[in-house]
Amino acid sequence: MKPIIIVGSGLAGYTLLKEIRKRDSATPVTLVTADDGTFYSKPNLSNALTAGRTAAALAGASAERMAVEQNATVMTQTRVTAIDTAARRIHTDRGELDYSRLVLALGADPIPHGLDGDAADAVLAVNDLADYAVFRNALEGRRRVTVLGGGLIGSEFANDLAHAGFAVDVVHLGEWPLERLLPPEAGKRLADSLGALGVNWHFGRSGKRVERAQDGYVVTLDNGETIAADVVLSAIGLRPRTQLAQAAGIPVGRGIQTDRQLETGVTDVYAMGDCAEVEGLNLPYVQPLMVQARALAATLTGTPTPAIYPAMPVMVKTPAHPVAVLPPKIGAAGGWKVECSDTGICALHTDATGRLQGFALTGSETARRNTLIKELAA
Repeated sequence: MKPIIIVGSGLAGYTLLKEIRKRDSATPVTLVTADDGTFYSKPNLSNALTAGRTAAALAGASAERMAVEQNATVMTQTRVTAIDTAARRIHTDRGELDYSRLVLALGADPIPHGLDGDAADAVLAVNDLADYAVFRNALEGRRRVTVLGGGLIGSEFANDLAHAGFAVDVVHLGEWPLERLLPPEAGKRLADSLGALGVNWHFGRSGKRVERAQDGYVVTLDNGETIAADVVLSAIGLRPRTQLAQAAGIPVGRGIQTDRQLETGVTDVYAMGDCAEVEGLNLPYVQPLMVQARALAATLTGTPTPAIYPAMPVMVKTPAHPVAVLPPKIGAAGGWKVECSDTGICALHTDATGRLQGFALTGSETARRNTLIKELAA
């Protein structure tokens, strides 16, 4: 019997495997991964410094243990090189594997930072546990960190680094952090709160060059300003891994395109997690991934089930000033109504009739999120 093959051992791949096993203990499942297959939670990487957790402390079960616990085959250090959808087979650098159904849980790659200079190769990005180990090692005995990007991950790392005692500069092209998710008042309150923690913001700027200096690096911005740094971290965003699918003739857009049942344009090939574009939406967050895993596990075990998302606020891990945001749907007509207090911002996105379409809450106002979720659901 040909197995279900899952490609990827991130939170998406392993969560799907666990959900399949809750429903079906016997169908063969093979999980193929290019790394060592250690189970861990990627969202914990951006707030581990404050918690004093090393890469080893973040690591959960080994691939061998996951294989035993989930009654599955886990092939580590195995890179998939091609998909033959006609033959229902994947090619890897360790041979060929036939599948009954194929799930692509490939994740996403950091967007290249694009900086010139003789230290361009020294700019770090943290996209997995191995990256985090390198980052932690680079921080040893250092003090000054420049973060490129003030989006969700950049803001979380800035909070974590500053709280852990590092001097942090953030270079961000937007005029406030998380400008794609937050209205100006909420973004500026977050910036101010992180500023009070010691984060130095460079808004409306981008990095151009990074060069080695006697005591670290010098980052040159687009306006000629320079920043001295011991470590440079790029957090300018992620790009879904679509190359493997595209080469196999599987339709891709921003991500690997799927329907609500997470099936791609090719029968019995599915995609989920950060690499997937589900009916036009790429949602690289934990809650959508969990919804997808439960729905797809049901589908793969004989009960076709669409992924239906509840209201899913994004929680930004910035303890200096917490943020909960549920953006309005793309193209929603309406605007933000913003109320400010000394301890937080409440921004409600409403249509012309006053109907709630989304919200952005910061500080003490994040306590209102469950009430607002109910209002949205109604």
